[in-house]
Amino acid sequence: MSVASTVSKDLVEAFLYEEADLLDDWKLIEWSELFTEDGTYLVPSTDIPDGDHETDLFLIADDHHRLVQRAKRLLKKEAHVEYPHSTTRHMYTNIRVHDTIDGVTNVTCNFSTYRIKREFMDNYVGQIKYKLVINGENIKIQQKRVVLDLAALRPQGKVSIIL
Repeated sequence: MSVASTVSKDLVEAFLYEEADLLDDWKLIEWSELFTEDGTYLVPSTDIPDGDHETDLFLIADDHHRLVQRAKRLLKKEAHVEYPHSTTRHMYTNIRVHDTIDGVTNVTCNFSTYRIKREFMDNYVGQIKYKLVINGENIKIQQKRVVLDLAALRPQGKVSIIL
């Protein structure tokens, strides 16, 4: 059952900006705590942006346990690709609060994430599709699906940061 959203756009924007700050500050454990226990973090391959993570190849398809482990791993010195940490800037624009279905609010935004490391800058761009569980002022991410607008991961070649 779909109902018109009564969720405050200002509340959602503030939440997304807080998420961006956590990622840019490398507070990845705190970021992982933004997710529900059944939350997922998904990055489909660039050739199948509408793919199903159960049947198609994804760059990232983390359930809650895996995203917590990803956050912990990226904070360790043994994560050579991100130690020392890259400098990142997550930019969110065109934030839209859509419908709420069965207590889950659909939100989309365009994004540009800059990653600066060893005198090189990569730019990842696309759209993020969120499924948010909102209870008053409390918001949790049930799903974060990052759809890259890149035809291929070049020149980046990899996604070693959290988009």
